[in-house]
Amino acid sequence: MKLGVFMVLFSGKPFEEALDYVAAKGLDAVEIGTGGWPGNAHCKPEELLADEGKLKAFKKAVESRGLTISSLSCHGNPLHPQKQIAKEYHDTFIQTVELAQRLEVPVVTTFSGCPGDHEDAKYPNWPVAPWPNDFQDVLKWQWEEKVIPYWTETGKFASDRGIKIALELHGGFSVHTPATLLRLREAAGEVIGANLDPSHMWWQGIDPVQAVQILGRAGAIHHFHAKDTTIDPINVNRYGLTDMQSYANMLDRAWQFRSVGFGHDLKTWADIISALRLVGYDYVVSIEHEDGLMSVDEGFSKAVQNLQQVLIREPLGEMWWV
Repeated sequence: MKLGVFMVLFSGKPFEEALDYVAAKGLDAVEIGTGGWPGNAHCKPEELLADEGKLKAFKKAVESRGLTISSLSCHGNPLHPQKQIAKEYHDTFIQTVELAQRLEVPVVTTFSGCPGDHEDAKYPNWPVAPWPNDFQDVLKWQWEEKVIPYWTETGKFASDRGIKIALELHGGFSVHTPATLLRLREAAGEVIGANLDPSHMWWQGIDPVQAVQILGRAGAIHHFHAKDTTIDPINVNRYGLTDMQSYANMLDRAWQFRSVGFGHDLKTWADIISALRLVGYDYVVSIEHEDGLMSVDEGFSKAVQNLQQVLIREPLGEMWWV
């Protein structure tokens, strides 16, 4: 396995300065935002696709520092019911796939998106309860009319270019659990896989080790984010796991994102890493920092230190004891 970082947290630094900082920490890979919610501070697909010189310079900047690009990321909602919003996210995704092909990056990371509840809706609708039955009707319509058709067509576009799509399992979107990922993968093909982030498993009540097992047995993990979550044992009883308070209201929230090792101990993270090795995932573990109690530098540095203790880097040798 290789250790990487989602570069969006260094958006305030010039690209090459950020790469120098990452390389100095001993990392192997970078995940780079190309638009959507991560922004495109370090990578503007339209510019790079139009200028071969800029494209080569961009690739050289990464490779000359001994780094690789694990994924291009353009998290957005291409299923948004407002067509102009959906189109902007879709166009960014298409450009990102084309850029990934040119840069020989095997994975594009995004969200599945979430449609509205009917054709003329204005806002996404995320059904999370089976009753009243209206929610079942909404869910059926979303998957049959929007989710499956879109990702079947878009998945073919990516597959034809040798690119895998890693959908981050995230609340608020149609694909948010191992089961919903596998449902879409069965319909749209193996080009669809997970960008598995344990932090989003914990707050949904899912054991990340079991999520790795479920998805890994199907060969459905295309990328991996390393981020932690802590659940407040008192606040969760007041607000529940679907707490709608701002992430900034950390004292009262039911749960919050933390740097690796500050929500769960390193034994838990060692179990996650071991499960990844067990199911054959030997790609990048990409640090994502969204810890409201730590600065970017401190939160990132502590995540690096903790993961370096549990990451399994070397190829598995012969079992001499068997």
